[in-house]
Amino acid sequence: MKELEYRIIYSPLCRKLSQEGKTVDVQIYRGADEDTWILEVVSEDGTSTVWDDRFDSDHDALAELNATILAEGMSAFEDDDDGSQSRH
Repeated sequence: MKELEYRIIYSPLCRKLSQEGKTVDVQIYRGADEDTWILEVVSEDGTSTVWDDRFDSDHDALAELNATILAEGMSAFEDDDDGSQSRH
């Protein structure tokens, strides 16, 4: 039986972001059959932070990231116990 491949659409807003001496990989994506976007930030040490809420547009996701960095700084994406965390 042939397995179906789930297609992921990546936003052109995906980027590496360096600030405060730290670099993160910003991933904004959605399933090909979905309308809302997922925001994920991966730190240099591999910690993945994924927002629980989905965003109506990739621009909304990037605005949320910018607001988080403004409020909490890049330390918001530092490693916790299991290497992953979610945001509300």
